[in-house]
Amino acid sequence: MHVDEWLQAIPPVWICALVALVIGLESLGIPLPGEIVLVSSALLAAKGVVDPLWVGICASAGAIVGDSIGYAIGRKGGQPLFDRLGRRFPKHFGPAHIAKAGHYFHRYGMWTVFFGRFIALLRILAGPLAGALRMPYWRFLVANVLGGVAWAGGTTAVVYYLGRVAEKWLKGFSWVGLGLVVLFGVVTTLLVKRRAARLADRENEESAAAG
Repeated sequence: MHVDEWLQAIPPVWICALVALVIGLESLGIPLPGEIVLVSSALLAAKGVVDPLWVGICASAGAIVGDSIGYAIGRKGGQPLFDRLGRRFPKHFGPAHIAKAGHYFHRYGMWTVFFGRFIALLRILAGPLAGALRMPYWRFLVANVLGGVAWAGGTTAVVYYLGRVAEKWLKGFSWVGLGLVVLFGVVTTLLVKRRAARLADRENEESAAAG
């Protein structure tokens, strides 16, 4: 059963609660498909299954609260926490991942927390790593709130309106419209990640040359 089919089988209030829970746990540092759940819920909102406003609110709240808890855990656990996580989840918390995320934090500061919300790796690491690096909480909180609202609210709004437009244009072929929306989202995500990877490689080359 696909994620959207599974979500349709539960009441709207539980859909919103599930969105907040999954995104909150992902933001806390647990590798979960928060983005997939958010997009699927926004598509259901476009089909009238759930209120898009509540999807955006719950997703934003989950992101902000989860990141704040992750910050507290990282501040208390420090580097030993990431060493343990690296041994248990090498694909998400390996030394290379931590070093790359740490590089962004040292170079861009609170902007890493804001824009990290839009990148899968940093979305998981931002909170705990900010705490471990002793970023002042007020700076973290400002970037966390703005990034959480922009990512969760923006994603919900874009997917919702694209879904509504697709349904209006294609009526009897709504599945085609939803397929196009998903395809658009996948292509956009890949392009953004490819661009981010190129920028990261360029920065690494510049750092190596400077060294």
